[in-house]
Amino acid sequence: MNLRDNAALRDKLAAEYVLGTLKGGARRRFEGHLHNDAALRRIVVEWQDRLVPLAEFSSAQQPRKQVWLGIERRLNLPRAYAAWQFWRNDSLTFWRSLGVVSTAVAALLVVTISVRTLQAPQLDYVATLTDDKAQTALLLTGDSRHQAMTVRVVGAAAVPGDKSLELWAVPKSGHPRSLGLLSERGEVKLAMTSKAIGDDVALLAVTLEPKGGSPDPNGPTGPILYKGNWVRVM
Repeated sequence: MNLRDNAALRDKLAAEYVLGTLKGGARRRFEGHLHNDAALRRIVVEWQDRLVPLAEFSSAQQPRKQVWLGIERRLNLPRAYAAWQFWRNDSLTFWRSLGVVSTAVAALLVVTISVRTLQAPQLDYVATLTDDKAQTALLLTGDSRHQAMTVRVVGAAAVPGDKSLELWAVPKSGHPRSLGLLSERGEVKLAMTSKAIGDDVALLAVTLEPKGGSPDPNGPTGPILYKGNWVRVM
C-alpha cells in the first residue's frame, strides 16, 4: 500500500510517531518516508502542536524502588548505602562505574518523562481553541470513560469583571449546547457527556457572555472569541 494514497493511515502513523508508540522497524520506515514527504512532515508538526501541551497536565512519576535496586545490582554497587548514596563509597569500582551510572540515570529520566507524558493523563480527546489570529488560547483534554474534561487557559485575553467565558458545543444543526463557564486563568473541570463529543458536534467555541453565562437558553449572546475541534487521540 502506498502511504501517500492513504490519508487516514498517514494521520494515524504521525500521531503514533509523536506519542512514541511507533516502534522498531515501523518507526524507521516512517522516518524514511519523512525524508521525502513534506506533507507528512507537516502532519507530524500538527500532531506535535496538539499533543505536546498534554505534558502540562501530567504529574511527576516516582520511579519504583525496584528500578534503583536493579541499577545497583547490575553495576555491582555495595548495598551498605541506598542506591542514591553510592558516591559515599570511595572504592575504585565507584569511579569506574560513574560513566555507566550516568548513562543509566539518563535513560531512566527519558523513561520517566515518557511515562509522565503518556500515562499520567488518561485522556482520549484533546482540542486546542485559537483566536482569530490562530494563537492558542485554551487547551481542552477529555476522558470519555469518566465523562470528565479539563479546560486550561494558556493565552486568553483578560475578561472584564462583568463578563464570563462560556464554552459551547456547536452541532451541525440545531442550537449550540452550553458546556459550562470557564475560568479567566488557570483551569476548570467540566462534565464531558455526549453533549460535548457527540457525532453531531461540528465545532467547539468560547463566547464572551454577561456575568454568569448567556441569558438565552437557545445559545450564546456574545461574540465568539475562540474556536476549535476535538481530536480523538486514542
